[in-house]
Amino acid sequence: MFIDEAAFTIRAGDGGRGSASFRREKYVPKGGPDGGNGGKGADVVFVADENVNTLLDFRGVTELKAPHGENGRGKQQYGLDGEDLVVRVPPGTIVTNTQTNQVMADLKPGERVVLARGGRGGLGNDKLATSTNQAPKTAQPGEPGERFEVRLELKLLADVGIIGLPNAGKSTMLSVLTKATPKIANYPFTTLHPQLGIADLGENRRLVLADIPGLIEGAAEGAGLGHEFLRHVERTRVLMHVIDLAGCEEDVRAAGDGEEGGASEVARIAQAAVERYRTIRRELERYAPALAEKDEVVVLNKADLLDAETARGALGRFRSILQLGRDQEALLVSGAARLGTRELLETLWSMVRTRSPDWKPSVPTH
Repeated sequence: MFIDEAAFTIRAGDGGRGSASFRREKYVPKGGPDGGNGGKGADVVFVADENVNTLLDFRGVTELKAPHGENGRGKQQYGLDGEDLVVRVPPGTIVTNTQTNQVMADLKPGERVVLARGGRGGLGNDKLATSTNQAPKTAQPGEPGERFEVRLELKLLADVGIIGLPNAGKSTMLSVLTKATPKIANYPFTTLHPQLGIADLGENRRLVLADIPGLIEGAAEGAGLGHEFLRHVERTRVLMHVIDLAGCEEDVRAAGDGEEGGASEVARIAQAAVERYRTIRRELERYAPALAEKDEVVVLNKADLLDAETARGALGRFRSILQLGRDQEALLVSGAARLGTRELLETLWSMVRTRSPDWKPSVPTH
């Protein structure tokens, strides 16, 4: 099960109490104070673990509490520090303080952050002795640990985000381009949560692709699954917009207008593809205008189900209607038939590598 939100309280450990003790030994006159210090309370530490990909472990959790420091004892025995509570979360997890609405951490792979610090242990009376008070009868209490109410939100870290209307063939594309095994079926919304896959292009070149569940019109306002998963598009460097070209042809022929296989039909297939493209683009802009500025490659999928001349004509018309420049990629591809998939991967690699100056591989390249 994929869970990408959670809310609970984190509480660091309190410091242990110092000890108010006096030396009591045979043949040792005038024994002085010998109370030890209390131990430090444990911290709450969040670690971005690449082996974790969901927040499922926090479902039903209301509080994460770190151990307290041990109390000090006589004979100058110090209490043990509490053992830090290490919380493992997926890379891309954002931790927000719900009381102040401030982001406490935005965790990248392997990053370790102390979010709640344990309280300092109290001093024992051995450490409180002064020249004017050589036998203090009291010790310090330990300080309380930090406590925060937090909200966790997972935004997947991927090089390429695969977007498109339901049933466009996104899951098939992910399975063909990577070794991922998402559910594939001939009906909408087979993908109910984001899926990740790693594409190996050889020569130590790898890309992480994320299949985002099908978006529909009104997704930015919460329709369908869109609003729930649009956040995952924000972290991707490049968008791969998949359009069902065969579905466009079926819609045109079902309408029964135009000569089958003629220029009119090709134009209407291209126009249908443009409408599907614009539907998703509108939702991206409504949700976050910055998403619409991301580099993008448009994939006219299921091209093997059309006559080759019709498919090429539809691609040309599609580019013409949208006035795409030479540097704006639009490709004819078939995931099921593995048509054009290698060219697509090379295009994605080039876009990620050359158009992101701060780019680093999302996975180890050795």
